[in-house]
Amino acid sequence: MTAQAVQRIAETADVAIDRGHLTRMTFGDRSLEREVLALFDRQAELLIARMRGGEPSAVATLAHTLKGSAAGIGACRVAQTAGAAEIAAGLSAAECSQAIDRLAASVDEARVLIAELLQEG
Repeated sequence: MTAQAVQRIAETADVAIDRGHLTRMTFGDRSLEREVLALFDRQAELLIARMRGGEPSAVATLAHTLKGSAAGIGACRVAQTAGAAEIAAGLSAAECSQAIDRLAASVDEARVLIAELLQEG
């Protein structure tokens, strides 16, 4: 990873969704952007629910899946907290639970923005 890439990640970590990244990933196709956002919204909700009742190995797998999806749409904070949850799944139950709570909060923040973006039409 280049120094520029690391800097870009650091700059976008405080943004729920990096709109520039999303636009690049969807080739500027607003219809595709809306479809991808709607899919992520449903997937994130489902994965968080499954993590809450899952075994540590399942939590790690689900967090890894969510991390990749979040990175794909530019949901940097979700990707970051999903990565932390993936690691925490191998730690104590309390640490895993706290990591899932932090992940759920970042997902909720992204989902609020997604709802706004989808309403923009």
